[in-house]
Amino acid sequence: MRFLIVRTDIRTAADIDLAAAWAGGGCLRNETTTPEFRRQTVHAEDRDAALLLARALSTVGAVRAGRQRVKVLPLDEPGRRSRRQHPPG
Repeated sequence: MRFLIVRTDIRTAADIDLAAAWAGGGCLRNETTTPEFRRQTVHAEDRDAALLLARALSTVGAVRAGRQRVKVLPLDEPGRRSRRQHPPG
């Protein structure tokens, strides 16, 4: 399975927005409609490599200070054959 490792900026939220989302039962951030700004992206071919790269990106000062975050996202669905694999036989 392939993975995408992304380092993004964390959007700050005003206290009033946080309180409104909490009271209304809604979500404050929705990555599908308004994704966070990507600072860096890296691809990995397996989970171990993805976690190693994510750990390395986590040492960046802005990540350690809480202004950015690192995400590991699977690119292939579980149980689905990768385009690079050939059928047996």
